[in-house]
Amino acid sequence: YSFCTLLMAENGTKCFLDISIGHSPYGRLVIRLRDDVTPKTAENFRALCTGEYGKTESGLNLHYKGSCFHRVIPQFVIQGGDFETGEGKGGMSIYGRRFKDENFKLKHDQLGVVSMANTGKNTNGSQFFITLNRTSWLDNNHVVFGNVIEGFDILKTIASVPTRNDNPEAPICITDCGVL
Repeated sequence: YSFCTLLMAENGTKCFLDISIGHSPYGRLVIRLRDDVTPKTAENFRALCTGEYGKTESGLNLHYKGSCFHRVIPQFVIQGGDFETGEGKGGMSIYGRRFKDENFKLKHDQLGVVSMANTGKNTNGSQFFITLNRTSWLDNNHVVFGNVIEGFDILKTIASVPTRNDNPEAPICITDCGVL
């Protein structure tokens, strides 16, 4: 990458997710979006953090606030963003139900990579995951759009919450979110 690209990455939009575990406030994840590489995907996440798009015609809040992480797989990923069903079967983007894969330039190369969850090619909505390790087999199948820059201790705690069939036994929720 050029110096300008690296500078833009350092200055990308920062979003926060305030996390509760078992209904108790726990801490804040800060995510730097890569709007320089994936502007459309980053904008979707940013707008879902602020809730600025309001509600859909059916009354669904286009907002991560109040949604929970429904999937926790230690040493792999934590997944959330389904503000519709809370089970990994719903959600919606600011562009409609689904939107196309923007590009696969960024890779799942470390702890804290933030990427779109999907059900196949061009099926991005609101669900996202955060890697707990390098997960290179996800490259070219999921659009990476950011990285956790603060709150790695919170990621480790989330990864240690007991699960049943990859579902956390204690609720892990986003109590507030937005842009810094």
